[in-house]
Amino acid sequence: MSDGAVSYARTPRTTPTRYKDRATWEQDTIHAILDSTYLCHLGFVADGAPVVLPTIFARVGDRLYIHGSTGSRPLRGAKGDQGLPVCVTVTLVDALVLTKSAFNHSINFRSVVAHGTAHQVTDPAELSVALDALVDQTVPGRSAEVRPANAKELAATAVVRLDLDEVSAKTRADDADDDEADLDLPYWAGLVPVSTVYGAPVPDASTTVPLPAHLRGLTG
Repeated sequence: MSDGAVSYARTPRTTPTRYKDRATWEQDTIHAILDSTYLCHLGFVADGAPVVLPTIFARVGDRLYIHGSTGSRPLRGAKGDQGLPVCVTVTLVDALVLTKSAFNHSINFRSVVAHGTAHQVTDPAELSVALDALVDQTVPGRSAEVRPANAKELAATAVVRLDLDEVSAKTRADDADDDEADLDLPYWAGLVPVSTVYGAPVPDASTTVPLPAHLRGLTG
């Protein structure tokens, strides 16, 4: 952790029991990971059983906004003052780590885990900010280039808010780590980088306008 960096408070739930040296509570690192993707997994308990749902999210300051339907279980559970206890995870895979032994294979990754109580967003102004942020998290600049949601669409859409109070990041960015006894084995070892690549946009038949700048930037 760099000197003078702003960090989130450590708690028992955000302190790993294994590979503690890979963990950080540094705010800038956590925000950078969250801002690099738009897919999260939302975990909660429903009817006494664990449930994990993939969905899109956006970060605005020290808050996460998580998209859902008004009929979904987590959104129903997040209504009211009590909110819904949740765990939100985000993971980016940077490389496959291939070693000469099956046991030592791994991946290089960046991840964030956030715990807390989620609440449904009901204030119209905050909901507007959250929905624009969800669109822009996926494609930066997109919210300014589309029709905003109308009243009927807003009635069918729900967003929950999770404050980033109890959160940490964990990363691995190492080379292949073979046991010394395996170094001379005649097998390939090394890294296979992994990245997300966007293809050329394919316009819908109804599209009559040129490719907008925000999409040119996404694929460039």
